[in-house]
Amino acid sequence: MDDRVREHARTLVDWSARIEAGDDVVVQVEEGAHDLGVAVAEALGERGANLLSTYRSDELTRAYLRAHDGEFEANPGYELALYERADSVLILSGTNNTAGTADVAGERRQAYSKARRDIREARLDTDWVSTQHPTRAMAQQAGMAYEAYRDFVYDATLRDWEALAEEQAQLKEILDDGAEVRLVADGTDLTMSIEGRTAVNSAASVAYDSHNLPSGEVFTAPEATEGVVTFDVPMTIQGRRVRDAELTFEDGSVTDFAAAQGEAVLEDVLDTDEGARRLGELGVGMNRGVDRVTDNILFDEKMGGTVHLALGRAYDACLPAGESGNESAVHVDLITSMDEGSRLEVDGDIVQEDGRFRWE
Repeated sequence: MDDRVREHARTLVDWSARIEAGDDVVVQVEEGAHDLGVAVAEALGERGANLLSTYRSDELTRAYLRAHDGEFEANPGYELALYERADSVLILSGTNNTAGTADVAGERRQAYSKARRDIREARLDTDWVSTQHPTRAMAQQAGMAYEAYRDFVYDATLRDWEALAEEQAQLKEILDDGAEVRLVADGTDLTMSIEGRTAVNSAASVAYDSHNLPSGEVFTAPEATEGVVTFDVPMTIQGRRVRDAELTFEDGSVTDFAAAQGEAVLEDVLDTDEGARRLGELGVGMNRGVDRVTDNILFDEKMGGTVHLALGRAYDACLPAGESGNESAVHVDLITSMDEGSRLEVDGDIVQEDGRFRWE
């Protein structure tokens, strides 16, 4: 086993999830992440945690959803109880086919997602962390040789997270004190309110309210969105390609949309529920170890010089105590590059221009 796999596991268990002896941990292992699953199990055993592992596969999901009649039981109690009892959930992604569910009807996906809302909320109430084990399918999707892709993944994942947390704290302070954000780029002129919201310094640890490894972003929960935004970073959503998506917002909600490719996927997402037409997240990528687009949202949204906006559910960590943010059965990220000619403003002050922060 590559020594970096064990280092990845130790980073996940120690830095990211902060696992302690006696913790009840659910580990979801996708089909291509077996080696990482073994290394994580070893790390959990060394810490005296309790392990329950589950198997994830897009082929299983596809078979189930295509065969089902579409009337899904709401929040099956046996699965709900699993997450309600868990201290941590570690999600080890590693697909063998990035388009494994591409031919599942959008209506079937929506029904399944809505039926599992309480299960999803119970999982999000744990100290959950999602990470990615490099597979040949992901390398192919990124347009990279497998060996080069593994190097890319570990360069992005095995970082000095404490140092990055200190840098990101500068942007968090600006957003926490700000009231309005404006994004200006090619095809984009968008404003949104962040007044009273708390930004998350997403430094790959639950200690920072961060749940991705790798991470490297600062995000908050916007509202009152106005204007137009073009997402020029192509990506795969629900197994289907989306390219050059454009959204128009009025009174905080999407009133018009288009895409050069994958417009039907975008429509499926927007039609999920009322909250799917509003933003749940504004995220600013700050991980310079992610230096190229790989068509994998876990990495691409963290890339320095990008901003991502998520349709759907807002994260409670960004909201004042007792306040409910945007609610939805989905949380779908879309990315725009902040390169030459772009700027990110907070209350009229330029914080980032041409993809570089003012302190860089």
